[in-house]
Amino acid sequence: MFDDFEVVPAVDVQDGQVVQLVGGERDTGTKYGDPVEAAERWVAAGAETLHLVDLDGAFEGDRVNASAVEAICDAVDAEIQLGGGIRTVDDALGLLDGGVDRVILGTAAVENPNIVTEISAARPDSVTVSLDAKGGEVVVSGWTEGTGIDPAEAAARYEERGAAAILFTDVDVEGQLEGVRTEPVEQVVEAVDIPVVASGGVATLEDVRALREAGAAAVVVGTALYEGRFTLGEAQSASRN
Repeated sequence: MFDDFEVVPAVDVQDGQVVQLVGGERDTGTKYGDPVEAAERWVAAGAETLHLVDLDGAFEGDRVNASAVEAICDAVDAEIQLGGGIRTVDDALGLLDGGVDRVILGTAAVENPNIVTEISAARPDSVTVSLDAKGGEVVVSGWTEGTGIDPAEAAARYEERGAAAILFTDVDVEGQLEGVRTEPVEQVVEAVDIPVVASGGVATLEDVRALREAGAAAVVVGTALYEGRFTLGEAQSASRN
């Protein structure tokens, strides 16, 4: 997993369409078309991993866009990490058996930390725990509820429970194309020995470089790619230089 620093395109799906939200707010999305076409485009451009999120699942707890996820798994040859609406061990195992390479647990992991241990025991190296931070605390339920939990402390606890990676999203800058904040990422990186995937705020190639230098193993990029701020190839080159 992430032998070299990776730039991972986001394919966030809401109502069957690719959507990028601003600051995690539900009604702020810009639509970017068919998710299968988007996934195929990113893989053709050189993506080795795709970051899929069922936004309806994240908000509602039910995987509304399951058919789109299945179609993407069938259509592309890439690593697939999926989050949004995965609430039980059976949910996760079903997805892993159906073509998803890693499941991303957010709300479920906060509400029931043992789920990380159970899934990891059944499928080693398959669980990424999503720690979405807003105002310095972990938020859940589609970024709508605060938990009072410090992201770095939480990351260390989930590593002990068997998480293979941490996805850290800085919700305060998510989707705004105003740049990244490296300090919160560095704090999480320093707290664990497993890979940390950074997400939120990437607007320039310098942001990609900054997150690599902050110790992230990969960066998820959404709006900047869809808006043409740079190409995936340019981001990959920047991450190596």
